[in-house]
Amino acid sequence: MSPPTREGTNLRIPEAEFEAMMARAAKAGARQALTDVGLDGKDAALDIRDLRSLLDCVRFVRRTAVQTSVHLITTGLILAMLAGVALKLKFFGGGP
Repeated sequence: MSPPTREGTNLRIPEAEFEAMMARAAKAGARQALTDVGLDGKDAALDIRDLRSLLDCVRFVRRTAVQTSVHLITTGLILAMLAGVALKLKFFGGGP
């Protein structure tokens, strides 16, 4: 570790030392952010896996709901067309 030098009003730090200082600051900031949202401690990895699993389930439910809606609409349209054909061909009794 070399001492910082002063150039006018600026303080000059060697690049390697500056990068090490930035890495420590980033690590401390990440730890603080995880602590702020409650994802710190020994169970943090399990909590994150559970959250990802929950998101996968939500995506699956959303996809299934859309597919079910499309199936219901398609089935309803086909039944309506079949009912129209049946009425047109007078399958349900005599008409005028």
